Amino acid sequence: MAYMNGQNQNMEEQEVHLRDYLRVISKRRQTVYTFFAVVFVLVLIGTFSMTPMYKASTKLLLEKSDTRPLTNVYQGYDPEFYATQYQLIKSSSVARNVVDMLGLDKRYDPYLNVDPKNRSLTSRIIGFIPGLVSSMFRTKKLEELKTEPDPDELADRIAKRLSANIIVSPVKNSKIVDISFISPNPELSRTVANSIAKAYIGELLDLHMSSTKYTIEWMSKKAEEERLNVEKAEKTLQEYQKNQNFVMLENRVTIIPQKIAELNSKLISAESKKRELESLYNKVKEVSSKPGEAENLNVIASDPTLQTLRQQIIKSEQDVTELAQKFGQKHPTLMRAREDLASLKQRRDQEIRRVIESVKNDYDLARSNEASLRRLLSEAKGEAMSINEKAMEYGIINREVETNRQLYDALIKKVKEQSITEQTQSVNVLIVEKAELPTAPVKPRKALNLLLGLIVGLFGGIGMAFFVEYLDHTVKSPDDAEAKTGATVLGLVPLMDVKEKPIETIVIKEPNSVIAESYKAIRTAILLSTAEKPPKRILVTSTSPEEGKTSTSINIASAIAQAGYSVLLLEADLRRPRISKVFGLSNAKGLSTFLTSTTVLEEVIHQDVAPHLSILTAGPIPPNPSELLGSKRMKKLIEHLGEQYDFIICDSPPLLSVADSLMLDKVLDATIIVTRAGKTTYDAVRKGLRQLTDMKSHVLGIIINALDVKKSDYYYYRYYNYYYSAKDSSKDSAKKKPKKKA
Repeated sequence: MAYMNGQNQNMEEQEVHLRDYLRVISKRRQTVYTFFAVVFVLVLIGTFSMTPMYKASTKLLLEKSDTRPLTNVYQGYDPEFYATQYQLIKSSSVARNVVDMLGLDKRYDPYLNVDPKNRSLTSRIIGFIPGLVSSMFRTKKLEELKTEPDPDELADRIAKRLSANIIVSPVKNSKIVDISFISPNPELSRTVANSIAKAYIGELLDLHMSSTKYTIEWMSKKAEEERLNVEKAEKTLQEYQKNQNFVMLENRVTIIPQKIAELNSKLISAESKKRELESLYNKVKEVSSKPGEAENLNVIASDPTLQTLRQQIIKSEQDVTELAQKFGQKHPTLMRAREDLASLKQRRDQEIRRVIESVKNDYDLARSNEASLRRLLSEAKGEAMSINEKAMEYGIINREVETNRQLYDALIKKVKEQSITEQTQSVNVLIVEKAELPTAPVKPRKALNLLLGLIVGLFGGIGMAFFVEYLDHTVKSPDDAEAKTGATVLGLVPLMDVKEKPIETIVIKEPNSVIAESYKAIRTAILLSTAEKPPKRILVTSTSPEEGKTSTSINIASAIAQAGYSVLLLEADLRRPRISKVFGLSNAKGLSTFLTSTTVLEEVIHQDVAPHLSILTAGPIPPNPSELLGSKRMKKLIEHLGEQYDFIICDSPPLLSVADSLMLDKVLDATIIVTRAGKTTYDAVRKGLRQLTDMKSHVLGIIINALDVKKSDYYYYRYYNYYYSAKDSSKDSAKKKPKKKA
């Protein structure tokens, strides 16, 4: 549809200019004025009802000592130290000392005692609501409420209020600090400011004295504890030396390592010898059953006895061989020689067994010797470990004795130093300048308060105007309407003054009025809405009741008729007809009777109500308006009337209320939606447009009705006057001869 062309582009690419902001401010200027007036008046009342406050200041030179007595180290600027002193100046203890010093709890002061009767009007108003609420939930007995406050409680309360009014201001790039006090009484301000300085110095002296005393007491107590610890540790050391025979222990510490080294060397030799004998024994054991092979072993072959026996056996074997050659086998000499040879071999075997047994004995002895040395070495190592443990225990006990003795000596030294210096750290405070009697109040700062009230009121009012504008989702202006709906704005109708004549017939009765000219501008927009020819059958509707659709229908029809066209004003709002009442016409017969009976058309049309203007009223209200308007007879009627008149302007029910307008839209050429500025919402307009779009309707655009031009700006006058200047040209370009009426 036409109204949808470029809709997304318009909504996404709209620009905000300074004039848009100025337009909002101009439109909501009443909000700005009201907010500004309320804020400024409240500031004005509050400022001039405030009690004058006087400020008195005293200057102190606050300095940290250059060195600490115990460390003798230079101390530079310490931010934490100065911040601590500032808090100490504002502390409740200093304030309470001032109260006691000046006897503020014994004399009445309306500012410090906070008597409700002496509070300012503003304070009373502000305190009224909390007091009312607390009284509603108060559970104390009447006797408790009537009791006088405790003197200490009263003094603490005054000290708390006094502390809240102490102002500590360090002077930049110096060690000087300003101590100020504000009150309605200039003399009280001066007295309290000077007393705060004195109370602060006194508080420092008390703190330092109590701190030094506490330090000495603590160190003395700690030194006594350490003395007892030293005595206990020394006694433990002596008992340990006695129980462990410390003199013998010292000798054993030097002997045991030598013994371990000696045993370790012997063990290495014994292990080597055992391995040699073990290897020899294994070889001998293998050949013990083979005498012939056993003789090949060095340990056996080298035995002197076996060597002698071996020679004798060789000689005996030679003798047996020689005798066997000489004598027979049973010769006594040969047999005796053989017996001697056997005896020698038997002796040889016995000797071999003896040597083997000797090797075994040597091997067993080597193993026993190695085991013995290993046991002795293990015992020596165990003894060494035991001695080391005892020596370590002795060292621990001895170190504990030395540590306790050193700590005890250090504490005794510091106790003496504290007694001499009387403090661990000194603070130098000097009153540089005493407070003088203030001559002029520092509060309220009337000029500043009024200036701030003016600024806050002005900008707050502007902000409130934009906030109200943000919350307003109703139709406001042509640009805004086109940007947020995508529909073309055909024209504007200014809000009519109540003193003027009824707006329904203003085009007829006041053709030269501003409102009449606005309808003529809308007429021009309709006539020029299409390039070829304008729509002839036009439906005029709205989104909801009381938006001015009926008056708009009448005036558009009247404006077109004044241009020389034959126009039929069709009242299709069969539910709430008003046109007959506006013109004083009979409504006994009309559209409803024509659609439901055989009534002749000429009987229901009121001819020439105004020049070139005829009216077909609604007639009696039927029970089924939607069915009648959607009937075939209605369609034929529109087609017939379209042949008889140049234009048909159809007044129909609101779009979002009933479906009557959608029924009529099917048989008409175009639709105009009437909106009321400040009443019709954009959501309603978009919903109505969406319904018409779904019906594939031709929407000419929207008309903004009842626009308050007094809240508008020159831009809208130019927008409006564009159509006003075009009304005459429309007659020349689009005027045609009226058709003959039916």
